[in-house]
Amino acid sequence: MASKNIQRPGAQPLHMVSPLVECVPNISEGRNLAVIESIVDAVRQTSGCTVLGVEPDHDYNRTVITFAGEPDCVARGAIELIKASVEHLDMRLHHGEHPRLGVVDVCPFVPLRGITMEACAELAREVVDALSHELDVPLFLYGAAASSQERVMLSDLRRGEYEGLEARLTEGPCDHNEFTRMPDRGAIEWNETVAKSGGITVGARPILVAYNVNIDEKEAVVAKKIGSIVRSSGRLLKSNSGQRIRTVGMLKKVQGMGVMLEELGISQVSMNLLDVELTPLHLAYKACESLARDHNTNLCGSEIVGLVPLPAMLEAGRFFQPDGQSEEDLVMAAVKGLGLNVHHEFDPQRHIIEWALVREVGA
Repeated sequence: MASKNIQRPGAQPLHMVSPLVECVPNISEGRNLAVIESIVDAVRQTSGCTVLGVEPDHDYNRTVITFAGEPDCVARGAIELIKASVEHLDMRLHHGEHPRLGVVDVCPFVPLRGITMEACAELAREVVDALSHELDVPLFLYGAAASSQERVMLSDLRRGEYEGLEARLTEGPCDHNEFTRMPDRGAIEWNETVAKSGGITVGARPILVAYNVNIDEKEAVVAKKIGSIVRSSGRLLKSNSGQRIRTVGMLKKVQGMGVMLEELGISQVSMNLLDVELTPLHLAYKACESLARDHNTNLCGSEIVGLVPLPAMLEAGRFFQPDGQSEEDLVMAAVKGLGLNVHHEFDPQRHIIEWALVREVGA
């Protein structure tokens, strides 16, 4: 746990503070640790990049990598990571629980300090432009870097996943319209290189918290029900005649789904909290807990994938321990209340963005 005399970010005079960007690529490999290390090493060997987290998941067959630094350095690190992923991974052999489009399913730039969202979007565009001259792979832009409003949401670009990409590029039947079907740059025809790489998605977004709530069931029956209720998009309902109507979800700015974790013998409600101020960690946890009890099922802790902002942990800590005084006390209350160490390890020094930056680079 952090000591009370930790140097907090922002303690330097304003004129000495350099812009800071976070990059959180998700690669489609969570089982072969040697291959994962080879890909992460491409970032470690890039000057100015500091790797803050590497979190492989066996069931998802996916690894979340977090690194940070000054904008140009982080952009170079992203390019090297994507090139290494295209070299080492093969989507034709990939199977996992999590939706994915390619070897680097998503690569977002996140403004941390002294840089605007538009500047991060421009970084994403520059990375895609550079890669289009080096790799023959489909390249998509999303989030703040999207080329049109229809392409903002990652889920819209990823629809059909890797298995549907060949139809998209060969003008076969698919779930995409003219606005989302084709890549922004790079390969636009299906070939052996594209079959191996799949599609690469690069973008810019605010801080997102990847938060999974564990359900004490082997099959993901209840988890899938909860996921469809809590996510903002709600459930899609169909009439006998084929007409469709969508419900309103329970939580704001939340993406969610239920998945099995065979390795642990449990299930998860896997969520992206797109605005942790609107839907804080403890609200997402307690909502899942309430719904699980409605289905005679219990929770068995939860998991934060990647890094989480300190204010989000402090707010959760205040919910579980209203009389908590120090940041350390509140963080411990959040860890205990959310069950973050039940099935997974949560180290505040490594998993809280502000503390990890101080620990690694003294930012």
